[in-house]
Order: sequence, then C-alpha cells, then structure tokens
Amino acid sequence: MELDVLVVGSCNTDLISYVPRLPKPGETIHGNKFITGFGGKGANQCVMAARLGASVAMVAKVGEDSFGRDTIQNFKDNHVKTDFVGITKEAATGVAPIAVNDEGQNSIIVVGGANQLLSSQDVDNAFSEIKSTRVVVCQLEVNPETTLSALKLAKQHGSLDTTVS
Repeated sequence: MELDVLVVGSCNTDLISYVPRLPKPGETIHGNKFITGFGGKGANQCVMAARLGASVAMVAKVGEDSFGRDTIQNFKDNHVKTDFVGITKEAATGVAPIAVNDEGQNSIIVVGGANQLLSSQDVDNAFSEIKSTRVVVCQLEVNPETTLSALKLAKQHGSLDTTVS
C-alpha cells in the first residue's frame, strides 16, 4: 500500500451540549441543544487530509460499539483507508462530552477508552503492509510509547515528514 499520509492516533465521539452557561460543581443545568460529532485530533486530521485529496490511512483503535462502527463508516465515507483501525471488546470507543456556553466557552472531558489500547504492535502491523508514505502524523493522544514507535518506524521507512501535534 502506498500512501500520502498515515495518521497514528485518536478517534473519539464528541457529545456536545449547548448550555446558557457552564455548570458550577455539583450543579445540574438544562441545555438547549445536543449534537454528536466525530472527533479526536487524529481522526480529524485524517479526514481533512482525505478531503483535500490525499491518499490516507488511519492507525487507531475503537470499541466494539455503535460509536466505533460509526467512526469506521465515517472514515469510509471520507475515503480514508481503515485497514489498520482495530476493534476491541476491552474498552469503549473514546468519547468527549463537551459543554458549550452562549459565549462559546467550553468544558471538555476526554475519556480515551480504546485509544489507550493502541499499541506499538498495532503500528508495526500497519507498517508491515505499507510500502511507502510521505507523511506520518501523530498527536500524543494515545500512549506515548505507541507514538514513539510510529515515529521511529516512519524514519526507518523513509517518510519525508513526521508531524506531532
């Protein structure tokens, strides 16, 4: 497989509540709108690169749940290769509950879930099938050892650029 961009990183489902103000500790308030969206810096970078016309693959891990299935379908809909997106029963897909107030300020809680199970072995498996990639992108939203492994393998495989955001 030849790629322009290989992204090694996180996939989350954003759970966004729009509220008049952010709650105080222990307080329950009512929101006025709720939406879900695809998130995780890695997933966002991957989809954007594909939308710009790059040949892209994602190395990630999602849970065996509706959020994981929807994430993989979103990648496919956006022409992202999903050969290296693992599915696990050991943890749920990562989520990010987000509260956004009327001024646009937010409060975010990230629960990494399956992202934390992405391993150096997963990265090794991906690189064993990739003939070349011009760019490898990492975000530090998975285990640091996994990110380091990805960057070392990118260097060994002669990737032109590596980026950590």
